[in-house]
Amino acid sequence: MTLQVLLSAMFLADESYLDTLHVVSDAVVINQCDRTGRRDTERTVNGRQQRVRYIESTQRGLSVSRNMAIRNASADICILCDNDVEYVDGYEDMILSAFSEHPDADLIVFYIRRKEKPEPNYSTVRWMNRLSVLKIFSPEIAFRRESVRGISFDESFGAGSGKYLMGEENIFLYDCLKAHKKILYVPLQIAELREEESTWFKGYDKAFFMSRGAGYAAMGKVMSHILIWQFALRKRSLYRKDMRMGKAISHMYRGRREFLWSRKK
Repeated sequence: MTLQVLLSAMFLADESYLDTLHVVSDAVVINQCDRTGRRDTERTVNGRQQRVRYIESTQRGLSVSRNMAIRNASADICILCDNDVEYVDGYEDMILSAFSEHPDADLIVFYIRRKEKPEPNYSTVRWMNRLSVLKIFSPEIAFRRESVRGISFDESFGAGSGKYLMGEENIFLYDCLKAHKKILYVPLQIAELREEESTWFKGYDKAFFMSRGAGYAAMGKVMSHILIWQFALRKRSLYRKDMRMGKAISHMYRGRREFLWSRKK
């Protein structure tokens, strides 16, 4: 099996940025900038050949970038990547070995250590469901490329989308579950997240909660009611200094209504 890292980034100078992320496997780089272009290159990294497909695009939006990377990938296994992820030594072997050991898994979610998540979500290997996938963020997601054929990221969601700030990875995983794809959690640390300022999170404000409600609606019209209330109750300690729970719920329902109305047009 082969592996490609699918990096979504903005305003890079060139593909050498991969070195700062400790990427040694093959890669697809989508660089959203003010230029357009595409090239396939080979580089020597740690004594081995690395093949990189480097694409520059004037389009904007994280989900747009993810979809472009998936369309241009060619490996058996792909893993999503952001520009603040630093891989650990041996990550490629860990990812490919996990897929070899679990041939029934269409997607495998790994662990990326970060300030707010010092330990894996789960201590053992387990299959994921519609609640557990809510705890996952994009760079932890690896998949068999053929398994997700026909499934894409909703381009109304994600940083730079101009519509809804976040939730694209959860919607993607929900769509995979709806398509009867099997998602496995493997608590192996494959990377660490740099402590950098978020490009989209500006606090628990109206835009945040509307985006959250819209994202839940995209996951399921009926299920969204449960998801809105569970977030309001379970995460109250995070947002209560910024907003009352009733107001947060109101904004989430407004986002839900707006999204559902937009899909009727």
